[in-house]
This record gives sequence, structure tokens and C-alpha cells, in this order.
Amino acid sequence: MNEVWLGAAFFAFVMSAVLIAGYWFTQRAARRTQETAADLSAPSTLSSSGSVFVGLFRSIGETFPGAKKDDNPYRVRLSAAGYRWDSALPVFYGIKITSALFVSGLLSTLSLFYHEDSSAVLVPMICGVGLGFLMPDRVLSSRVRARSRRLRSAVPPALDLMVLGMEAGQSLDQSIADASRSLKRTHPDLSGELAQLFLELKTGSSRGDAIRGFGARNKEPELRKLANLLIDSDRFGTSLGPALRTHATYLRTRFRQQAQEAARKVGVKLIFPVFFLIFPSVLLVTLGPACMMMYQQLKTLLM
Repeated sequence: MNEVWLGAAFFAFVMSAVLIAGYWFTQRAARRTQETAADLSAPSTLSSSGSVFVGLFRSIGETFPGAKKDDNPYRVRLSAAGYRWDSALPVFYGIKITSALFVSGLLSTLSLFYHEDSSAVLVPMICGVGLGFLMPDRVLSSRVRARSRRLRSAVPPALDLMVLGMEAGQSLDQSIADASRSLKRTHPDLSGELAQLFLELKTGSSRGDAIRGFGARNKEPELRKLANLLIDSDRFGTSLGPALRTHATYLRTRFRQQAQEAARKVGVKLIFPVFFLIFPSVLLVTLGPACMMMYQQLKTLLM
């Protein structure tokens, strides 16, 4: 009977993992197609299944006390990951609570199959709650790092497009809008950031505050450097075209040097897998037959 329940629990776990992975991959393709500056003012729409999940997680997360605090540090991390709607924090807490309950129930169910005593379920349950509650943090950190890498790689093309626009006689605001529109398909993350910057410039806020907010919304240092460059050029009245072109050349040179440095480190990083995985196999193939022959010969001499 225990084998039947264990197989049923394993089947349910595999089916849940497949459904969650399929939903994540389908929503990932939809999130990468962001709207331009004119479409950012409209609220984002989700599919029917996505709206059901988001509403469920939001209703669960709103019961958590930390979801109602304005100075919650998770708001900054969610903003850096690209989740800036008002209900992002309650949805995230709902995911954390659901993950904690799911992992706790899974570990408790598995412990019941291996231990008949019900008192042994308490430790796996507590460990499952902690593990499930911290798993979304790791996922969020990886999302922040991935978005930071995408933004970093998109800065040089954006600078080139802004230089072309300003050298053609456009203003800085119109150059930002054209760069956002041109980067919509290739670099949707930076396109959304530039579109939001363009909307803030059009709403009447000062240029310095809008550009400063553009650099502060993300944890990517390159965007902060770009914001400081735009603010300094606007403050001192220097020409933006040559400054942006020089900055783009500097970024490409530095990215190429970082890629070369990473390529040179590959040889050092391969030492450990070669020594622990490949080298024992080579020794087994080359010295294994010789050791067996020596053992047989010495065995006959000793007998």
C-alpha cells in the first residue's frame, strides 16, 4: 500500500512541475514583447489563466503583513526585475506562501512513507516551510541578474541610436523615443526603460529628476553611468553626441575585454572537472589492466 501512495505522490509532483514549467515558458515569451512608449500608459493584460493565478496569489499575499509596507525592500528588487505593477509585492508574497505550503506538504508526505511514526513529520515540515519560503527569493535574484545582463548588453546600441537621432537634428526627448521604438524587438527591457523615461519627460517633470529616476530604478551600474552622463551634459551645456559616441566606444571595448578575460579563465576552471571526473577515468582505463595482471602474477608467486 505504501508503494502505491508513494507512486501517486511522485506522479502528482511530476505533473505539477510540468504544468508550472509549461506555464512559465509560455508566459516568458509573452513578457518579452513589451509595448512602446505610447502603449506603456495602458495597463498590461494577461491571459485568462494568468489572471486567475495572479489573482489567487494576490489574495493570498495580501494577508501577509509585509505586503502592505511601502518601504519593503522587496519592492526595489521586484522593480529591478521588471515587475513594477502595484500588486507585484502581494503576488510575490502569495507565491512565497504557496511555495512554502507545497514544499512542506511534499516533504511531510514523503516522510510518512519512510517513517510510520507521525512525530517524525515535524522536522521535514519545518524544513519544507523554510525551504519553500526562500525558494522564490533565489528565483527573484536570478531574474534580477538576468535582466541586468540584458540591460547592460543593450546600452551600446541604444547610445548609437541616440547619437544618430541627435546628429540628425532631433532633441534628446525625441531621440530617446526613437531609440525605445527601435529597440522594441531586440532589447525589450531597455526599450521599456527608455519609453518610461520618455513618458516622464513628457508629463512635466524636470529632466534631471526624470533621468535620475531612470538610473535609480535599476541596479545596473551602466544605466546609472548613462544617467549621470546625461545629467552632466545637460547641466554644463556640453554636446551630447560626441560624449555618447565616446561612451559607447568605451563600453564596447570594456565588454570585449571582459569577454576575453572570461575566455582566459576557462582553462583554470576546467582543472577541477578534469582532475575529478576525466583523470580518474583515464587512470582506470590505462592502469586498470596492468594492475590486474600484476596482481595475478604476484598472487601465483606468493602461493
